[in-house]
Amino acid sequence: MKIFKYFLMAVLLLVNLVFAEPSLADRPKYSENPDYINLTEELNGLQTLKETQTKLEGATSEQIDQKINELELQKYAFESGIDWGQCSNQTGKTLAIYGPEPGVDDDEYSEGAALYFLGNGETTQDRWNCKGVYLPNDVTAIASGVSGQQEELPGGVAIKVPNGTNLVLKANPDTGAIEFNQAGTKILKAGEVNWFIPNVSQNIVDARVTNAPTNKA
Repeated sequence: MKIFKYFLMAVLLLVNLVFAEPSLADRPKYSENPDYINLTEELNGLQTLKETQTKLEGATSEQIDQKINELELQKYAFESGIDWGQCSNQTGKTLAIYGPEPGVDDDEYSEGAALYFLGNGETTQDRWNCKGVYLPNDVTAIASGVSGQQEELPGGVAIKVPNGTNLVLKANPDTGAIEFNQAGTKILKAGEVNWFIPNVSQNIVDARVTNAPTNKA
């Protein structure tokens, strides 16, 4: 009888482990994602400015409204389960991009990033988080500011890709400048983020073997 009881306890323990394991592997809530937390804080700050009619230096009320709408869309993407960004390279050259760190589980949130290389005409794989793009030090890039006006971006920096965004980069056929399809570009410089941001030219990037996971043609 005792042997039967021990056997029954062992079976129950095994069944409990089998059914409890998926709960341990559940993806963290989006509310725990550092990007979501920062986005929410920025959005709340802008909404407070709007409600108190406080002016933000260098921005009109219309620009603040536009930024709020942009952040609300990003927030909605998070809350809808889209916690990744996508990058498309139509520049005619190899693109250096930032993605998940090797060894970090896909279900973990990390503020760090690793450098990958995306070939011309390629788009990063669905659900693989393209976190940012590196601009070589000799590249001219153009993006639309919050006001809608074209702004020149400096080289030797990283550009953050908001979650839920398909960032498309193209080369202007007349000027050769790299053009972004998104507004409100966030620039990250070396020392401001836990990413490796080198100081190299486009020729160095072009010489790298492409290794970013991509969608199949």
